[in-house]
Amino acid sequence: MRRYPIDKIKIDRSFISDLLDDADDLAITKATIAMAKALRMKVLAEGVESEAQLATLRALECDEYQGYLDGQPLAAEQFGELLRLRAND
Repeated sequence: MRRYPIDKIKIDRSFISDLLDDADDLAITKATIAMAKALRMKVLAEGVESEAQLATLRALECDEYQGYLDGQPLAAEQFGELLRLRAND
């Protein structure tokens, strides 16, 4: 992996969805984060839907996340309006 111009690893939502209930998914997530950190890469978890998942990922030192916990999908027009509102804050 270090031979390629990769600076971020993304953990698939299939591992995150059962992170709290499946020891194998937790082990895979831990190992992925540890490997990425050892290679000086950032880690992004996909499909985070609960505060408990986010707390676990933060404890494991995951750098970033995306998912419904942060916000629902938006149509392009709605996204543009959200950006305009945040720019005015």
